[in-house]
Parts: sequence; structure tokens; C-alpha cells
Amino acid sequence: MKVRYIVAMTLGLAVSTSVMASEGEALFKKSGCNACHALDKKSVGPSFTAIAAKYAGDAGAQAKLEAKVRSGGSGSFGGMPMPPTPSKISDADIKTLVTLALTGK
Repeated sequence: MKVRYIVAMTLGLAVSTSVMASEGEALFKKSGCNACHALDKKSVGPSFTAIAAKYAGDAGAQAKLEAKVRSGGSGSFGGMPMPPTPSKISDADIKTLVTLALTGK
């Protein structure tokens, strides 16, 4: 009986993780981040995998990057500036996108 619960929980987590990943990817495209970023290769801006590698272990990275995504900035990955994010993109969506960037996915 316990095995069934463990299997059910494992399947539930696997499904929720893949749903979160697909929702995150849809948000990545819908918000326009894909105009300058790619998930796994450099484009105009750094890839999400490069962002994750640079900020690995930085406890303040989430807040720093949320502020940078909202307001814009430059210098972290070269000379190309990050433009401010339009106000139509919610703070919650920015939080989700930064979380995805920091996981490299």
C-alpha cells in the first residue's frame, strides 16, 4: 500500500515539474524574452544556462535579477544592455522567469 502512495507522489511530481517547465517556456516566449535570450545558447543576451552558472550559489541572485529584469541594466555579460521590461509583464511573471533562468531551464 505504501508503495502505491510513493509511486503516485513520484508521478505527480514528475507531471507537475513538466507542466511547470512547459508553462515557463510558454511565458518565456509570450513575454518576449526569447527575442534576446535562448535557453541553452548565447544569443543577443546570455542563455539561461549561462545565467544559472554565473549566479550559482548566490543567495541574493533572485532579488538582484528580478530588479535588473524590471529596470534594465548592463555590464553583467558584456556591453549589451538589458532593456527594462514593459509594465505589461507582471512582477509575478518576472519572478517566474528569473527562477527559470537561475535553474538554467
